[in-house]
Amino acid sequence: MKTVLKILFILFLGSLVFGFYLKSQQNATADIVIGLTILFLTFILMPLFIYHRYRKGKYKKYILDPTKKNPFKIDKENL
Repeated sequence: MKTVLKILFILFLGSLVFGFYLKSQQNATADIVIGLTILFLTFILMPLFIYHRYRKGKYKKYILDPTKKNPFKIDKENL
């Protein structure tokens, strides 16, 4: 999953740079390329990244627990 995310990020970043290059050359399709790249970043890359980060419960160490004496203290044993 990590390599898929890296490959997609590099592809989308390359297409974004290509879109800005086309825009500097006054090409008519530059806005379409940039818009589609942003759309794909938003609806493909971000959900995959969020799923990858949260699938093993790594977020639980950052949740506040109001039953503790000091809910802002991070437990070393739960890391």
